[in-house]
Amino acid sequence: MTVNIKKCSLEDLQILQKISIETFNDTFKDQNSPENMKAYLEKAFNSKQLETELSNRSSEFFFICLNEELAGYLKVNTDDAQSEEMGDESLEIERIYIRYKCQGKGLGKYLLNKAVDIALRQNKKNMWLGVWEKNENAIAFYKKMGFAHTGAHSFYMGDEKQIDFIMTKVLV
Repeated sequence: MTVNIKKCSLEDLQILQKISIETFNDTFKDQNSPENMKAYLEKAFNSKQLETELSNRSSEFFFICLNEELAGYLKVNTDDAQSEEMGDESLEIERIYIRYKCQGKGLGKYLLNKAVDIALRQNKKNMWLGVWEKNENAIAFYKKMGFAHTGAHSFYMGDEKQIDFIMTKVLV
């Protein structure tokens, strides 16, 4: 098994858009209405939105490939790119998205470790993320990786208000 992680650039926008829609849809379509899924996908992953995110100096995207095949990606945010005000000493993991057929192979751990490396290199004291309260597999994974439930915030899937748990990992 060969795993490679590479930083994304604006030239990767179309591939990023495709894998974002695929992974989000595969993960959440069964728990949400088609209308809310469509509204969210169109808002979060349209070309203009992704171009803005890729161009933000406080955000970074990384593709992960398994045996030369694109398997998923990581998005991290610092400073004002964070989706919540967590301060200068924090790094947000906004997305760890793994294609359905590539799940269960340890790729999430590779991406999480990449985020830890970035945070440590930038002298961050902690990392945090938001995870849907109903995504039990992800919550269990993050707990196993040293994150603790420290709060919650609202997340809108179309017109439906949902709750994301905020989970934090101290890096000191």
